[in-house]
Amino acid sequence: MKALRYYGTREVRVENVPDPQRVHPQDVIVRVTLCAICGSDLHLYDGLIPTMEKGDVMGHEFMGEVIEVGPEVKRLRVGDRIVVPFNIACGGCYYCQKGLWSLCDNTNPNAALAAKVYGQSPAGLFGYSHLFGGYAGGQAQYVRVPFADVNHIKVPEALSDEQVLFLGDVFSTGYMAAENCDIKEGDTVAVWGAGPVGLFSLRSARMLGARRVIAIDRVPERLEMARTMCEAAVINYEQTDVDEALKELTSGRGPDACIDAVGMEAHGQGLDYWYDRAKQAVRLQTDRPTALREVIMSCRKGGVVSIPGVYGGWVDKFPIGAAFNKGLTFKMGQTHTHRYMQGLLDRISAGEIDPSFIITHRMHLEEAPRGYELFQKKREGCVKVVLRPW
Repeated sequence: MKALRYYGTREVRVENVPDPQRVHPQDVIVRVTLCAICGSDLHLYDGLIPTMEKGDVMGHEFMGEVIEVGPEVKRLRVGDRIVVPFNIACGGCYYCQKGLWSLCDNTNPNAALAAKVYGQSPAGLFGYSHLFGGYAGGQAQYVRVPFADVNHIKVPEALSDEQVLFLGDVFSTGYMAAENCDIKEGDTVAVWGAGPVGLFSLRSARMLGARRVIAIDRVPERLEMARTMCEAAVINYEQTDVDEALKELTSGRGPDACIDAVGMEAHGQGLDYWYDRAKQAVRLQTDRPTALREVIMSCRKGGVVSIPGVYGGWVDKFPIGAAFNKGLTFKMGQTHTHRYMQGLLDRISAGEIDPSFIITHRMHLEEAPRGYELFQKKREGCVKVVLRPW
């Protein structure tokens, strides 16, 4: 089969690799019909997540048709059309039973390695380094899905691949980010980053009752999408002082909740940003918390900070004093995708939202290296790239 493989910082190639095989009775094999490049894939592409190995198959947003079923799989048959969540859960451990699917105890075979970095291991992830299990990813023609009875949602034929694909990551991620804000009627929610997760955070905040949503970014096409598709007020941080603009929009208080949908590769202005770039370049910190600092300083007293943006290691100059003295609540973490897929599928089926609005580029899998470059450099108005393997 053809698959996209990692070969080092900003070097990916589409190559022929062996087809995946079932290795456990609870596995299925999926013929991928649509996959996508995610913002968190760029952290791998940029060389910021350790334990990637040359030849690793990338990608964690994918869907397709079941073509092989293990003997212990009970809920799937050959021919079923499914979306697969990006994180892999067993369904039976302490964390899965509590609905904390992204913290599954049993799906990272390299849990001891992850525990050295994070204290404990989260769930395994498709196509996201050996720190998270070393699973082959979904930017390929076929994928092995372990614990398949748990790790899928069947989707109706009436909905297109493009409408349902993002249930497996960015739509669910944006929704959880908004849910974590504990939105009350009349609240104002500000979102840093108007990429795919940020856009879905804005739409989800509206769904959950926010009176006003505000998008902060610097890319004109993304800000325009936030304005037109998410009914957001927009702030270009290269043209406006963000903190002052937010206070002006909120009677001087600041937003009730702030979402960092940027994560570890934040851009910004001023000395703090260049300090972060320098420290990251020489590996004295792994992540750039430029947006996160601004989120903490801008959120109103007693407000909520929600962090769906990925962080992989450690940061410097974290304003813990501001967070403490303002009494902020923090909620963060990898998305418990399984918790949200059915409810969001119901919203799509009801016509409440068509998630395909974020797609700007449609390519064949063979064009994936160019797709990564466009997405990483935000060229040609690129917001979201989907790939067809066939």
